[in-house]
Amino acid sequence: MNDFATPPAVSVIMPVLNEERHLREAVRHILEQDYEGELEVVIALGPSTDGTDAIAAELVRETADGARTRVQTVPNPTGRTPAGLNAAIAASSHPVVVRVDGHGMLSPGYVSTAVRLLAETGAQNVGGIMHAEGETSWEQAVAAAMTARIGVGNAAFHTGGEAGPADTVYLGVFRREALEQQGGYNEEFIRAQDWELNFRIRSAGGAVWFSPELKVSYRPRPNLRALAKQYKDYGRWRRVVARYHKGSINPRYLAPPAALAGIVAGVLVTPLTPLGLAIPLAYAVGIAAGSVPAGRGLPVRARLQIPVALATMHMSWGWGFLTSPRSLAQKVIASRRPAVTAG
Repeated sequence: MNDFATPPAVSVIMPVLNEERHLREAVRHILEQDYEGELEVVIALGPSTDGTDAIAAELVRETADGARTRVQTVPNPTGRTPAGLNAAIAASSHPVVVRVDGHGMLSPGYVSTAVRLLAETGAQNVGGIMHAEGETSWEQAVAAAMTARIGVGNAAFHTGGEAGPADTVYLGVFRREALEQQGGYNEEFIRAQDWELNFRIRSAGGAVWFSPELKVSYRPRPNLRALAKQYKDYGRWRRVVARYHKGSINPRYLAPPAALAGIVAGVLVTPLTPLGLAIPLAYAVGIAAGSVPAGRGLPVRARLQIPVALATMHMSWGWGFLTSPRSLAQKVIASRRPAVTAG
């Protein structure tokens, strides 16, 4: 195992689709990393309908003569995240691989800290906090909801926590040998591909390590419709994971579908008894109360939108979970990749 006595060269891989708004800033946060080793950035271009490709081409030209850092692109015709990640991994070459999204902003010492943690812990993958930050009042409300326990439960990569072994982490900084050993991401997992890869890494005896020292600023979805789709997909694919890996469900995952089912049941029985309104009203009071501490320090307009963001996240996640077709899980299970241990 490479102990990184000298700063290793690092590949940063980034799958993008319609990231015109944030791509240049995300790449700038990579190029300005406080890191002594060599860096390369590989952007996997999905079939965007905005100016993403043009911005990527500009970044390639601007860094073509870079002595330490260069940007290159590879095609990702399907636009699917795991396919883009695998294409970028194949086009990259360095021993440490950093995953980042087109709307993710690495903190200045992210790469150097991650490399140090890989060496100190011996882990195959390290990751940290998904630090949601909004620019508009709606995005600020969503960011507050995404970093509050009432919004996401006790997930350490959302709310923080003690450093230590984890089932999965946000994005991730990998030893290339671990990615190559496991054959990269399973491309059938349109969502939850990080969890599935980390499951194989852990099953092969490798460690996945969470550290609050690592932070990536994340730009939330810009409107209610996009947020609802995001969380519906999260719930849909979490159900796939539950069917793929028995025993992986905990109360945090069951809370949104239970809340949705309770609210629907309460509304349906209300014509028979007014007690049916108890569950919807209790839920409304709960998210309203939980929004108060979550919104501390935000403008009034953002604070007023937090309950809407919370309800959208919960109900969409619950709907996706409850309606996730068994056939989707069966398709994914049929593509199951066994964990590969080092020979």
